[in-house]
Amino acid sequence: MSAPPVRTDVLVVGAGPTGLYGAYYAGFRGLSTVVVDVLPALGGQVTALYPEKEIRDVAAIPSIRGRDFVSALEAQAAAFDPTYLLGRQARRLEYADGEPFVTLDDGTVVHARAVVLTAGIGTPTPRPLPCGDEWAGTALSYFVVDPTAHADRDVVIVGGGDSALDWADTLEPIARSVTLVHRRAVFRGHAATLARVRAGSSAIHVDTEVVGLHGDLGSGTLAKVTLRGKGGDETVVAADHVIAALGFISDLGPLRDWGLALEGRSVAVDRSLRTNLPRVYAAGDLTDYDGKVRLMSVGFGEVATAMNHVAVDLDPDLTLFPGHSTDSA
Repeated sequence: MSAPPVRTDVLVVGAGPTGLYGAYYAGFRGLSTVVVDVLPALGGQVTALYPEKEIRDVAAIPSIRGRDFVSALEAQAAAFDPTYLLGRQARRLEYADGEPFVTLDDGTVVHARAVVLTAGIGTPTPRPLPCGDEWAGTALSYFVVDPTAHADRDVVIVGGGDSALDWADTLEPIARSVTLVHRRAVFRGHAATLARVRAGSSAIHVDTEVVGLHGDLGSGTLAKVTLRGKGGDETVVAADHVIAALGFISDLGPLRDWGLALEGRSVAVDRSLRTNLPRVYAAGDLTDYDGKVRLMSVGFGEVATAMNHVAVDLDPDLTLFPGHSTDSA
């Protein structure tokens, strides 16, 4: 039996910073909002790739940790109770009586009066760990939703970039043990984070790869991991969970089949952030136009512009200028 359709004024596709601010701004204009994202948590690339990094290019915020920045955006949007459908991909766009509806990969159908695309650089697909794919979803993950789930556990983190170092830095105080494995000798991540990890209790293996995961696959209970160094020597370490922080490959995914006018891997928009499709807008890194600058602050301005135009499209009696938030109770 299929689930009943979800109905909303605006469907936002992408729950990164631009999408979260869009959810707030839609609410500010009196519009109900559903936000869909293929990732299992809010925050897009910030949460997936550098949750512990300091963000310093947002107006009026000298410095803020990525995770805290996402939490603040979520709290801001919460004033208008958006609905989040996470871990789901927007697959098909169709129209009924001139209004769009989108089918998600789990069969959910979202009927909206307008769609705003804020999907960043597209659908992220994690770079796979060469071994142990049969453990994915149980003892192997490519994304950390809740760090506390690793409290008092033996954790193996694979990777050499910012996300691997960030998770090692975050989990070291709460996990029973952290083992960081990188197939190269030199880490790509931020030097200050690497210094903190080296100064902590984490075991670091360079020029090393994970070659085996061992445990009770039926119950999803991992016990140990085999590591192999460049010279062929093998080491077995205790492990309850493996986090493969190997980065993501992004593309437009199903959006490419929607009939959008594209500029390479970007969606073409006009000055109102309209796409070529009726009642479909786009904002943030996904968009392209002459003079485009891909900054988070630019995305915030774009999605605010898009939502104001959406509000007028849905109710022509409204004015494009929304007034100032300080004018509201």
